[in-house]
Amino acid sequence: MRFSKAYIPTSKESPNDATLASHILLIRAGYIQSVASGLYNLLPLGKKLLENIIKIVREELDKAGCQEVELSFVTPAELWEESGRINKFGKELLRFRDRKDNLFVLGPTHEEMMVNLIRNNVTSYKQLPLNLYQIKTKFRDEARPRFGLMRAREFVMKDGYSFHSSDEDMKREFQLMEETYRKIFQRLGLDFRVVEADSGAIGGSGSKEFMVLADSGEDTLVVCPSCQYGANIETAKRAKVPEPEPVEMNFGKFYTPNLKTIEELSQFFHIDPYFFVKAVIKKAIYEDGSDEVVVFFVRGSDELEETKAINSIGALELLDTSSEELEKVGLVAGFVGFIDLPKNIRAVFDIELEDSENLITGANEVDYHYVGAKLDLPNISFADIAKVREGDMCPTCGGRLEYRKGIEVGHIFQLGTTYSEKLEANFLDQQGKSHPIVMGTYGIGVSRLISAIVEQSHDDRGIVLPKEVAPYRLNILISNIKNSDEVELGEKIYNHFQSLGVPVILDDRKERFGFKIRDAELIGFPYTLIIGKSLKNGEVEILHRKENRKEKIAIDKVIERVEELVV
Repeated sequence: MRFSKAYIPTSKESPNDATLASHILLIRAGYIQSVASGLYNLLPLGKKLLENIIKIVREELDKAGCQEVELSFVTPAELWEESGRINKFGKELLRFRDRKDNLFVLGPTHEEMMVNLIRNNVTSYKQLPLNLYQIKTKFRDEARPRFGLMRAREFVMKDGYSFHSSDEDMKREFQLMEETYRKIFQRLGLDFRVVEADSGAIGGSGSKEFMVLADSGEDTLVVCPSCQYGANIETAKRAKVPEPEPVEMNFGKFYTPNLKTIEELSQFFHIDPYFFVKAVIKKAIYEDGSDEVVVFFVRGSDELEETKAINSIGALELLDTSSEELEKVGLVAGFVGFIDLPKNIRAVFDIELEDSENLITGANEVDYHYVGAKLDLPNISFADIAKVREGDMCPTCGGRLEYRKGIEVGHIFQLGTTYSEKLEANFLDQQGKSHPIVMGTYGIGVSRLISAIVEQSHDDRGIVLPKEVAPYRLNILISNIKNSDEVELGEKIYNHFQSLGVPVILDDRKERFGFKIRDAELIGFPYTLIIGKSLKNGEVEILHRKENRKEKIAIDKVIERVEELVV
């Protein structure tokens, strides 16, 4: 490609609505164009970058024995009704009716469609296992689309689905996909961590996320620098928190006027927050539309992790409660405790409170707390609902846990029979007995990877792309287009690398050198061959974008040296 013919509309100005570096740079460098909130056009550079990512994804999946298909973007709503997810996905699921009044959705994910593809066709254990995938545009009507391609409404996703005759075989494939994903992200040059994750609306019994480490990431990760442990904070675990210096308390009710917070109570009693029981009151909303007030109890030194809390009771979401709602169910804000709790109130206790004593808890009475309480109530519901803190001990090695920010670029799930049972996708075993097919599902945010790569690889000059995904590995920059010697050498090198099939662009524009080199740095070409003033000395220069350094090369060695770098 010749730069003079290319459509690469670079800009000095940053878009008003962009805050992330990737969003700003991808627009300024002419990779993407904003259409509407959460909707983007890919320009030629963006399309080439996307296709290079897809090529790596496809190569590794095919090596792993996966088979590519392409399913309809438009999905019959009845499939979502069969699986029970049409309400669970909420307003993110874009619904519409055709001229015959049939209801359809734009697919945000394709579990139902893929099960529909194989049911009634895969009916015997002899046809299993099977791993099918697609790389396709998806749509989710995000409430707050932001950060460019990072959280767009329309996006390109690789979603794969495996089908098995047993849990054991599904877990084998799950492990294979984890290894395959690692290879993909390593080839993309990313610094990433594999972490335990929440399965969310997809469902299933276990999942792992692939997180690109970046300060701009939306997800908080809990990682151990001493071992390989890592988890999204929504599912992170820790070793049991050691008890501070024990205190002796006699059981009794204390007058605590206007003391509602753990900090106030800790100062009042001169006792560590560890010994207090914090009540977090939420209104739980369930899939069937019902709701109830639930009290979650954690230690005073902890915070409630909301996703863990949601999963502990099987709710759809948790909402804050109003003073009127609390009064209606007989709860006293600021003084809620586990003793004398109204019997109609559902309570969940953090697992680390089990068998605890010498506790201070609300008395369910204005201005009163119980001291020296013991948690020995009948039929207590315990769950891991506390948020892991920085400095807590690793559950694997005992090291000190740290927070890191990450961008989710991949997610793999052990689905089991969640969808095959609901959609009646069954197979016959060796004895002729019918069973639901066991499934796994595996996703990669392909277009999101564009932003993730740029977030991790940029500087104050612009984008820094690894050659494996760059739209053009080599940029040949002719400093003075009026100099026939520079043009002749540039054309010769350009034609040579074109003949080798190397993605190369020739900057033959009638622009100043400074303008051209700023474009080269902004766009992020891995290597820019500068043919300029040093030509009279029999030399040219190569700009190594990643290291931001120039290397001088003799003219008779230039093709050999550049081949070493870009081929």
